[in-house]
Amino acid sequence: MVVATPPTMTAEEFFALHGSESNIDLVRGQIVRYQMPGAKHGVVCLAAGAIVRDFVRSGKLGRVMGNDTYIRISPDSVRGADVCYVSYDRLPQGSTPDGILEVPPDLVIEVRSPSDLWTDALAKMLDYIRIGVPVVVILDPPTESASVYRPGTRQDIFEKDQTLTLPDALPGFAVPVARFFEE
Repeated sequence: MVVATPPTMTAEEFFALHGSESNIDLVRGQIVRYQMPGAKHGVVCLAAGAIVRDFVRSGKLGRVMGNDTYIRISPDSVRGADVCYVSYDRLPQGSTPDGILEVPPDLVIEVRSPSDLWTDALAKMLDYIRIGVPVVVILDPPTESASVYRPGTRQDIFEKDQTLTLPDALPGFAVPVARFFEE
């Protein structure tokens, strides 16, 4: 029996063909499309981006990017982060690329969509950790919680009545988890 394998593409080919699309990733050469996540997801993404952006801007620490900023995982994999922070140490001021982000962010925040399985969210998190992102946060709207992942350590879970701190990515950052989920 001969089984045909679908053609694969590189990150560059993917960006040239799909760079203006959202809810799409390239994983090991294959396009992965996601359902549109809906209004609540958008509210939480925007809140996360605004909260982190305000903190980063006040300290002139770097830049915050959102809504499917493409991050290179490998030559044939590109992931779209909901929110990411890149310090000026990793990417100097004035050098933000037009295309795929080639440097690992200091922080990635993913908001779990209603259609996301935890296994999919964890696969994305592992891709980010593998390329050198030191902190990945997954915000979960149904439970109003934040799960924080770092290389070589176990997950930390912050409930809505707790304060999220990220001393290794954003020293001094302290925000009640409930703020991410306010409408």
